[in-house]
Amino acid sequence: MKLDLQLYRGYANDKEIVVFGHVFESWGPSNYRVDRKNFYHIKSLWKMFTIRPLEGMKVQITFKGLKATTTTDSNGFFEYTLPYHFDLEPGWHPYEVSCIHGNKGFGILERSELRKPFSKGMNIISDIDDTFLISHSGNIWKKLYVLLTQNVTQRKSFENVVDHYVALEKNDLNKNDPNSFFFVSSSEWNLYYFILEFAKLQHLPKAVLRLKNLKTGLLDFLKTGGGDHDHKYHKIKKIISFYPHTQYVLLGDDSQKDADIYERICTEYPYHIKAVYIRQVSRKPKPLVVDKIKKIQNRDIATCYFTSSTEAIEHSEKIGLIAAE
Repeated sequence: MKLDLQLYRGYANDKEIVVFGHVFESWGPSNYRVDRKNFYHIKSLWKMFTIRPLEGMKVQITFKGLKATTTTDSNGFFEYTLPYHFDLEPGWHPYEVSCIHGNKGFGILERSELRKPFSKGMNIISDIDDTFLISHSGNIWKKLYVLLTQNVTQRKSFENVVDHYVALEKNDLNKNDPNSFFFVSSSEWNLYYFILEFAKLQHLPKAVLRLKNLKTGLLDFLKTGGGDHDHKYHKIKKIISFYPHTQYVLLGDDSQKDADIYERICTEYPYHIKAVYIRQVSRKPKPLVVDKIKKIQNRDIATCYFTSSTEAIEHSEKIGLIAAE
């Protein structure tokens, strides 16, 4: 049986690293090109969503001489927290994982990297669809049309959103400690490499991604990015708990449940959140979103419900998150 091991960017604090990935039968989503056009683009998407994750596969994680073994769950997914007891510089660090298959030992080896944030930097947590990637999440048919007809080179980001994110990464308050980015989204792991390539082409900051459970069929594909968004709340909580002495900026949009999720996070962690940004992609401000924004403001957390990234940039300059031009 042919196996495919796919790894994702992990993260670290002063005591532990967290790494994760999938094991597939035959090919996983990363093997299909995301820059093909027309029918070939649709074929690639079809292949990316008709995959076979493997349960119960043993994997060995290696990081700077440390080793640990775990197994994949029913979704072919593994996530492992590995303690360490040495000095680790902030920045990006390589790690590797090998897959154990029967009596063949560690026959498949893949490498990825993990991020340790800088001590005086902030963590920036951003949604993806309709926060920086134009996706039309509020209209399922339009979203599917764009997904099926536009490859990664044809998809667009919002005007000036890259400038905002790059400025947020620079950390003008502590120039030697750039901020770290986490993209937490309801997009599925099937689209990980699509998102990675889009971010690279758009020159967005390099980020750790936390996505939704893998989809494995065409009917699932029709629901991509939808369903319950509560996983985002739990993933954000996990990040904040992992870095309890860090401040955060949250960025989302009003097409789904970001305002509700961020208000819940601000209720639980009011002293951790520096600012909340919600992009207005609807034609008019949504009353429920306005209400959530007011509740966040009542906790002395800066907020910005904006239609243009220029507004968000001006707000970030005003509150001192980025340097004024």
